[in-house]
Amino acid sequence: MKKILLPLTLSATLTITGCANMSSTQQRTLSGAAVGAAAGALIGGNSKGALIGAGVGAASGYIYDKHKQSK
Repeated sequence: MKKILLPLTLSATLTITGCANMSSTQQRTLSGAAVGAAAGALIGGNSKGALIGAGVGAASGYIYDKHKQSK
């Protein structure tokens, strides 16, 4: 558990601070990719699942942003 906690904390910190100058589309795409990668890694149990999850999550975040902008 300790092996995962430090990289996870570092990753979350960098993601939060790195999004400060991004547009809403970029933020939602990145958020979708991060959530998708985490879900893919948990479900698939390997890096291939994380990669597929990141792709699906990024696409979903982008589509969601475009939907929100059209309102």
